[in-house]
Amino acid sequence: KGTILINPSLRRTKQSVNIKRIPNIASFLAMTKSTSCMEKIIYKKAPWINNTNIYEVNLRQYTSEGTFNAFAKELPRLKNMGVETLWFMPITPISQMNRKGTMGSYYACSDYDSINPEFGNLDDFKNLVSLAHGMGFKILIDWVANHTGWDHIWTKEHPEYYLTDSNTGTFKMASGMDDIIELDYDNPAMRNAMISAMKYWVTECDIDGFRSDLAFWVTLDFWKEARTELEKTKTLFWLAEADVIEQAEYLQVFDAAYAWSWMHKTEDFYKKNIDINVLKDLLKRYDEICGNESITLWFTSNHDENSWNGTEYEKYGDMTALLNVFSFAWNGMPMIYSGQELPNYKRLEFFEKDAIEWTGKYELEDFYRTLLKLKKDNTALRAADGSVKTYLLDTPASVIAFLRRNGTDEVLVLLNFSNENIELELQDEKISGTYINVFTGDEQDLTGTVKAGLSAWEYLLYKNKQNALL
Repeated sequence: KGTILINPSLRRTKQSVNIKRIPNIASFLAMTKSTSCMEKIIYKKAPWINNTNIYEVNLRQYTSEGTFNAFAKELPRLKNMGVETLWFMPITPISQMNRKGTMGSYYACSDYDSINPEFGNLDDFKNLVSLAHGMGFKILIDWVANHTGWDHIWTKEHPEYYLTDSNTGTFKMASGMDDIIELDYDNPAMRNAMISAMKYWVTECDIDGFRSDLAFWVTLDFWKEARTELEKTKTLFWLAEADVIEQAEYLQVFDAAYAWSWMHKTEDFYKKNIDINVLKDLLKRYDEICGNESITLWFTSNHDENSWNGTEYEKYGDMTALLNVFSFAWNGMPMIYSGQELPNYKRLEFFEKDAIEWTGKYELEDFYRTLLKLKKDNTALRAADGSVKTYLLDTPASVIAFLRRNGTDEVLVLLNFSNENIELELQDEKISGTYINVFTGDEQDLTGTVKAGLSAWEYLLYKNKQNALL
């Protein structure tokens, strides 16, 4: 009958359970063997990923036109803000059959080798990539490997590429989401076709990597096969939509994965008053898993969270800015979602046109520019770099404080995770010398004792004065 694996960590908002059917117990044992640490393959790393950042582009909602050409006009502003890597939600055409809403889901693909006409054409995308590369950006595209829409070209040309629902005799609906159907990763021809489609975007458009949608819904051995083959073409950046803690085995292939556990626990901390030690223990766990090889992606918003679970302000309220500072300062890679620089207080529709309400003011642009510049220039904030040391400091219960050091570069961070004002006195021999407040420019000798008054949810971010780059 087959072995059923149920993934309890499903967090996509279509209220479903992820069920993977493994043909037999031998296949299950082979799969578990392939995910062991002893089987890990060492892949080449793109040299730019250790101190980059990611900006997620919701192209449909970014401008009133919702096109590549319209978005291209935003590149100078984003470059000036300090954005380096642009992740585009899926750019492939959307299936008509069983589509959601008026415009459908980006994630219900009808052809892996084509452009969604909603956004423009292939030349428009190629021109955008070329322009972005000329300005120093890197480009990631969202790749949806687990499923397609119901009228994907493969459903007609290669129906054998799909799983079949034994009850209906037709394609297997993907985990309760009725606009998408699941592919059969036991079919070698389908796997080859998928890899060929991924390679197309590298060779034709010169993209720099993939953000792999629901990567942990796809068998790990496929991703090993795909990355091994694509490395023959270009050294790419591989970002998995998976949790670093819950799907750690996927870091055997992917350079980076998400901090979903942190995202959920920080919301619980703000709304349900859970123990701050839960957060501190999570940080230690992320570092233990990633070591000096893998990267955690930190964020306070993205397309799923914004549309289905609420804006960052609905989820984190007064704690939002503090969490964004943390995202840029702790070990890993920070991500900004379209419109956070406004700030954006609006949930964006997922299946309809619902453009971001740009005002032209970009009230948080300086905030993000400061964080982006610090992340880029200060080597103490490099990710997956063995020369960087991170020290979680001993503080009162409501404070998370840490020092990051790489040679003479240092960053000191004080975060008041409470709704009360506190007077902090921190003594640690690792803190020595003059530090500069990154946001105000004020200088202070912190040798011996750090004394600071912190308002509710306040953050203090310091760099050491010796850092000549800043």
